[in-house]
Amino acid sequence: MNKKKSEIKVLVTREMPEIGIDLLKKEGFAVTVLPDVPMDPTDLIAKVAGFDALLSVGHNKLNKDALRQCSHLDIISQFGAGYDNIDETEAAHLGIVVANTPNVVNDATADVAFGLMLAVSRKMFYMHKKIARGKWGYFRPKANLGMELKNKTLGVFGLGRIGEEVAKRCKGAYNMDVIYHNRSRKIELETALGAKYVSFEDLLKESDVLSVHCALNSETRGVFDLAAFSKMKRSAIFINTSRGAVHNEPDLIRALEKGLIWGAGLDVTDPEPMKTDNPLLTMENAAVLPHIGSATMETRNEMSRMSALNIIEFYQSGKVTNAVNQLKGPKALSQR
Repeated sequence: MNKKKSEIKVLVTREMPEIGIDLLKKEGFAVTVLPDVPMDPTDLIAKVAGFDALLSVGHNKLNKDALRQCSHLDIISQFGAGYDNIDETEAAHLGIVVANTPNVVNDATADVAFGLMLAVSRKMFYMHKKIARGKWGYFRPKANLGMELKNKTLGVFGLGRIGEEVAKRCKGAYNMDVIYHNRSRKIELETALGAKYVSFEDLLKESDVLSVHCALNSETRGVFDLAAFSKMKRSAIFINTSRGAVHNEPDLIRALEKGLIWGAGLDVTDPEPMKTDNPLLTMENAAVLPHIGSATMETRNEMSRMSALNIIEFYQSGKVTNAVNQLKGPKALSQR
């Protein structure tokens, strides 16, 4: 590495909390922050020319073709835990480190999942809209009935750190039994939470609330389709705070319309943003949020700090704690 830090150029693709920007500048990097607007891949490729490091804020699409046009980059640090927008395998082949900000979003996202369970179970979003339409009306003992979560069964699809936090909340607040499906068992969590590992089929059949916390990949894309919803309890609530493409949205709408499941709470949709005429926005038993799982001041500040530290670590030692790919023929710092 012959460049001085002041010669290393870092491009930040969108405005973010200042803590990370300040860290990079304090270390001596030349930092450029783009305006707070989304970009298509062509725009991003043009912008990144001449930069050494990319701090990707938002869901910037960096597929194989885009990465090949950005092969001069040393590192891409993703502002977030998810990195399905980046072809990390191709990046590794090109010698580009990809890093993320894992675990920092756990509590904030778990809170949103838990909140959506409550909102759906008591039809909170729909009832609020009735007030706004002047439809409060009079007391009717059989009207506007929701359901209680106490002593029900929580099913977790993807019992990672976020899924664990959701399970803790449900267990502690409502004494819910916890079942889960993963690619591998989590024996330590089975002991700590009394969680039970089940097949995907049994997860669908037994869950009163099914909460999704998996990564988006070829195995999970569209796994919650009409066939899956048809196997769930008609009284079940479906929650997704992971990625919108994990569920098939037209199938979810059909499942709710047909009464195959009782309700759904989403912090993620497919596509994003959701169209304003989407039927989910007016359904009685649906609650939709605009992907705000990590949207707390504390979490976003830490995401900013950690995404900056990924870049700082790389140029200090060549090793990045939060790297998500293993380089194939890595660009050694001494050779760059």
